[in-house]
Amino acid sequence: MTILCYHSVQPEWASPLAVEPADFAEQCAWLHRRRRVLPLDEAVRLLDRSGRLPRGTAALTFDDGFAELHRHALPVLARYRFPWTVFLVAQTLAPGGQPVDWVDTPPPPPQRLSTLTADQVLEMQELGVDFQSHSYAHLDLTELSFAECVTDLRTSRELLSDLLGRSVSSLAFPRGRHSEQVRRAAERAGYHYAFSLPERHEPIERFAIPRVGIYRGNSLRAVRIKSARPYLPLRTHRRYEQLAAVARRVPARG
Repeated sequence: MTILCYHSVQPEWASPLAVEPADFAEQCAWLHRRRRVLPLDEAVRLLDRSGRLPRGTAALTFDDGFAELHRHALPVLARYRFPWTVFLVAQTLAPGGQPVDWVDTPPPPPQRLSTLTADQVLEMQELGVDFQSHSYAHLDLTELSFAECVTDLRTSRELLSDLLGRSVSSLAFPRGRHSEQVRRAAERAGYHYAFSLPERHEPIERFAIPRVGIYRGNSLRAVRIKSARPYLPLRTHRRYEQLAAVARRVPARG
């Protein structure tokens, strides 16, 4: 069992990052039947040395803080009373904001991506949603100097802590990218944990906790496989053939 990573839930954005609402509802219904969904902080405490959760459990995370989470994800997750964590790009909530300029597959004009507002974040926090850091400006942290990385991550943590009225202690690396220097910077910036999205096997530690991505078009069978042992570092949405081959060897029951 593992920690799942979503991005957005919305119908009109034909991107790997945007799961269809109907598919998301089906996935959540299956999780409700087959898994005990844990708060992220509890999940971290239960991880084994391979980055796996105990059998029959899962945890849900969402990167980037897209606005459509409020409309399409919140009602479904509230229905099942699932705990979930959203990793926010802090500059989107700073004075002046920040456009969503980090996605590889933006929607065609006149569509425009937006992120959660401060009011929506506070409303969702009141409803039990956990918010953590996805850095300050969604830069590739591996391209920054150590000092620049510490500044970015510390600024994010402090801004979000002020907004939320509580300490922010966890980080999800933008695009899952990290290095030994980035991990040291995260610790220096005051985080207790950091989460990755490994495309291949990599060392697992407190500042490189693996998650697996769920993407548009992932079938329920694919989600079941991704949430099951053994942990499969299948991050990219293009590896359907590999998933399908594994799926044919997995029994149908959850």
